[in-house]
Amino acid sequence: MTLVKTHIGRRAFIRNSSLTGGGLILGFAWLNSCKPNEAAEMAAIEMPKEWFEINAYLKIGDNGLVTIMSPNPEGGQNVKTSMPMIVADELDINWKDVLVEQAPLNTALYSRQFIGGSQAIRQSWNGLRMAGASARHMLREAAASIWGVSIDEISTEEGYLKHHKSGKSASYGAMASAAAKVAVPEEVKLKDNQDFKIIGTSRKNVDAHKIITGKPLFGMDTYKDGMLTAMIVHPPAFGLKLKSVDDSAIKSMRGIKDVFTIKVLKDDFERQHFDTCTFLEVVAIVGNSTWEVMNAKKAINVLWEPFEAYTEERTFYRSSKQTITIPAGLESTEEHMVKMAKASAEPGKVVRRDGNPELAFKNAAKVIERTYIGPHLAHNCMEPMNFFAHVTSDSAELIGPLQKAELTEQTVSARLRMPIEQIDIKMSRLGGGYGRRSYAHWLIEAALISQRMHLPVKLVYSREDDMTGGIYRPAYQATYRAALDENNKLTAVHINAGGVPESPLFANRFPAGAVENYLAESWTVSTNITIGSFRAPRSNFIACAEQSFLDEIAEATNKDPIDFRLELLEQAKNGPVGENNDYDAARYTGVLEMVREKSDWDNTPEGVHRGVAAYFCHNTYAAQVLDVTIENGEPAVQRVSCAIDCGIVVNPDAAINLTEGAIVDGIGNALFGELKFKEGVPDKKNFDQYRMIKMSETPKKIDVHFVQNGIDPTGLGEPAFPPVFGALANALYKATGKRYYKQPFRIE
Repeated sequence: MTLVKTHIGRRAFIRNSSLTGGGLILGFAWLNSCKPNEAAEMAAIEMPKEWFEINAYLKIGDNGLVTIMSPNPEGGQNVKTSMPMIVADELDINWKDVLVEQAPLNTALYSRQFIGGSQAIRQSWNGLRMAGASARHMLREAAASIWGVSIDEISTEEGYLKHHKSGKSASYGAMASAAAKVAVPEEVKLKDNQDFKIIGTSRKNVDAHKIITGKPLFGMDTYKDGMLTAMIVHPPAFGLKLKSVDDSAIKSMRGIKDVFTIKVLKDDFERQHFDTCTFLEVVAIVGNSTWEVMNAKKAINVLWEPFEAYTEERTFYRSSKQTITIPAGLESTEEHMVKMAKASAEPGKVVRRDGNPELAFKNAAKVIERTYIGPHLAHNCMEPMNFFAHVTSDSAELIGPLQKAELTEQTVSARLRMPIEQIDIKMSRLGGGYGRRSYAHWLIEAALISQRMHLPVKLVYSREDDMTGGIYRPAYQATYRAALDENNKLTAVHINAGGVPESPLFANRFPAGAVENYLAESWTVSTNITIGSFRAPRSNFIACAEQSFLDEIAEATNKDPIDFRLELLEQAKNGPVGENNDYDAARYTGVLEMVREKSDWDNTPEGVHRGVAAYFCHNTYAAQVLDVTIENGEPAVQRVSCAIDCGIVVNPDAAINLTEGAIVDGIGNALFGELKFKEGVPDKKNFDQYRMIKMSETPKKIDVHFVQNGIDPTGLGEPAFPPVFGALANALYKATGKRYYKQPFRIE
């Protein structure tokens, strides 16, 4: 075991201990948690400079049942099951005796109540363990006091306290009242990894039965007495704003209650990073039912006009500020392509330089140069954007799916001019997120509509509203150059990458550190088309470009693609270039070696064409080998072998499911995903135009393997997504003899 100090935890331990109902109730608002010192077994640990923000709420009933509140939103990544599993293991309770509940938004009790960046388990790991271990310690201390023995003689097993010398035992429930009087310990012992009983075992999703039986879990399931339905009308093109509204044709329509305009954010509002709002002023239509409101939307007469260019300032995670230029005009994809080509032809902002890349290219015997392009993508969450709001003069009840509840709450407070203490946001299960629900302007719209109507309202976006109203993955372009000497050895790499309106460049990732001469340049193109986070932001494009290019270099040097990558990683391991490489070459090597073995890479079956890719992001390493065959002239993915190093896997079945979903999602976007614009208008509005992957097009088999290294957990929701683009591109080259430089591959 490892001793960890709880001094900071004791101050942040919002002690909602009570004897109510004879149970022990412990509230945790860990503003920090310990980081075990791996070099000092059984030693007390000093607090790290980096803070891990986590919340847990634990109730032990007098019948032995334990309720664990899950603070983070659940969007299919399974944190509602996995986070309580961590608490339960350290508590030493039988999982069958655990009840899990979704915690409401409460920043007084909880911190970091949002999902994004695949950080939920990683950032909460130590705090959750401490929460369970502290409760277990207090139960042991209570038993020791009552039985008149040393706490060191008290053991626990699946919800029971035992004193073997006397033969005494008691359930947690029986000791709950006494434990509630015990002071929070100064330090607690955490389990050694080999003593885990729940962590590392597969447990069913705690919401599975509710999902299968159609119980209300999602925002769209919200119904309240007297509730009206609202929808919004936004400009038909980016670059336009509201000019005038003629609602005379719809006010008398059946079921319509009111029509008015709302301004989502005030002009002087200081925006945070996730306060991205596509259209600031929209028309709200309120009625009895969705069908009636949708018919009114078709009949309303709204005029729009172009807006002038402007700038806005945003604070990124309440720290660094950014000034963003929003140009005027009705933009088109062709225009974007021209601007990206022009920007990439000029020297960009140098983000990293190692050695003398200019000289290496000048002296090169051969130079390979390739340009990769990725389009805007729509998120296409299965559940449309929606939110319930009931705003009165002194309170606001808000219910629905959002990823950044903790951050959104402050924006709602500012817009309604209502103290946070009077705002109650309840988080429903997300019917898909992938970054789209990070930008909760529709929550503010719902609140403003309810405030105007003085009634409860559910705002619902149609699929067309969502797909044509932003927020999208940026469009990207990256040009890679490689210099080879007369011996066919790689001597330099140059990356020039940018996009509309952000760059996908990660200058310190592989192959940085593995090449003596390296240059990374970045650029951007301004736009009024709103973009935002998309599953594995930036990595979802640059991984494909990087891994496709590495395959071309391997071919040019007559090397096996995996061997070539391993040679570069060996250089990064033994003689790394530069000091800011953000990956561990040994762990990177580990997933490549594992996927080579598990895929039987060296024995490709006849008629099968294989591609490989490996990538590091969100603190995790993932490598994939993808097998493609050609059936009736069309590519078919037969098998994907995936190796992942994400540290300790809390719930293996859930981790496999999450990885499978990322792989299928990646293949679908790589083959079909694309959104173009013409004079500010998206060319696709619904699934009859926006091509998604079909069940028959998914891989016939996906094998997922995890590196067992005992390292603390890292990210998993996003890391398996980026490499599949490159693995597919490389497999398609083997199958067709053609390199794929522009997504989606199916159209190219």
